Amino acid sequence: MATAAGPPTANGFHYADWEDRYYHVDQVLDRPGPRTDPDSFMAGAAVKNFLRDKCKILVIGAGGLGCEILANLALSGFKDIHVIDMDTIDISNLNRQFLFRPKDVGQPKATIAAEYIMKRVPGVTVTPYYGKIQDKDDDYYMQFNLVICGLDSVEARRWINATLVNLVDRENPESLKPLIDGGTEGRDLSFRYHVAPHRSEGFKGQARVILPTITSCYECSLDMLNKPTVFPICTIANTPRLPEHCIEWASVLEWPRVKGETKLDTDDPDHIQWVYDVALKRAEEFKIEGVTWSLTHGVVKNIIPAIASTNAIIAASCCNEAFKIATSSAACLNNYFMLIGTDSVYSYTFEHEKRDDCPVCGGESLEISIPESWTVERLIEMLVERQDIQIKKPSLSTPTKHIYFQAPPQLETAMRPNLEKKVSELVPEGGDVIVTASTLPFNLSLRITYT
Repeated sequence: MATAAGPPTANGFHYADWEDRYYHVDQVLDRPGPRTDPDSFMAGAAVKNFLRDKCKILVIGAGGLGCEILANLALSGFKDIHVIDMDTIDISNLNRQFLFRPKDVGQPKATIAAEYIMKRVPGVTVTPYYGKIQDKDDDYYMQFNLVICGLDSVEARRWINATLVNLVDRENPESLKPLIDGGTEGRDLSFRYHVAPHRSEGFKGQARVILPTITSCYECSLDMLNKPTVFPICTIANTPRLPEHCIEWASVLEWPRVKGETKLDTDDPDHIQWVYDVALKRAEEFKIEGVTWSLTHGVVKNIIPAIASTNAIIAASCCNEAFKIATSSAACLNNYFMLIGTDSVYSYTFEHEKRDDCPVCGGESLEISIPESWTVERLIEMLVERQDIQIKKPSLSTPTKHIYFQAPPQLETAMRPNLEKKVSELVPEGGDVIVTASTLPFNLSLRITYT
């Protein structure tokens, strides 16, 4: 260990004390840069003290992105980090989630990731929570200065996005919690599985900065997500042409026929092996090539292969934005970054604009024009299909009466006759319909007109 303070020597990393690990970070914080706002940046001890002693940051997800994010934050000077993840470590995670080892399989990701970071970066405190983000209340999220998402679930993103927007109190600036969202094609359901004969997957990603109520929110951009591929039952049952058809046939049709009420567990290797074996026989019967175990796993779980380098790039972008927001050392991203690595490496940024009719941050009703002959059932089908709504099992009501509820079962049974009624019989021209769903923490307001 060197005896003099200063940067690492030419022979390696020699620190006078532990704080010298941040020598190069401090070069950014000791003086303003070309993109620094002089009115918000206070160079020197003040900004370093805030970053290391006062800034509390939450990381949601401890998977491929989360592992990279946690390490980057700890090495950038953030010392009070919290992490939430509801999953346990699987052996298939080990090729890219580098905080985990074979001995950790079966353990909570959040707990093991926190232990690893604190062991390798002394002085950093990582507080884990093994569970769902929905377990926590508003007071929990109010304690953080920043939130970074490394999630693989659209529904979870929509939940935390709506929660942070709802926290904002115009009279309390500290209630605005910047949300930095990262996603990669490999394990991210915002890049849905699709069929392509010669696909090069896992090389796409995105990072974005959401300032609740100021910039566009996650809900504003739902129409940018790829729709999942749905194979017609008649095709997979009678005329399969692709290896994916055989896999869908095995998992959707044969599994319930053979296994009865036993649910297919997509995390159980024995279940995946059964689907693979059955799909392979189906493919041989129709002379279809390409059914592999990895493709079977990807189709059944609606995923595509994850690429570690893509995770690293997106995580670095997210942490770079977190550092800029926490320190005001440079202007943050406004507000969307895309990475496309399928043909060389291409990236670009753009500003995604707010939607006035966004049900989370817009405040205006979404205007829907439907044929006067449509039934309630047809309206529900349309809501499920629309890319900018993406709602599962919606329940409908007006300000004065209930139209149809999906649950509880007794209420659904009682209101089922309404499915066959025309919407025009229940809702007047220009009337409002309130749409709710158990998976969403907000209500969607529709303004109905007829054609």
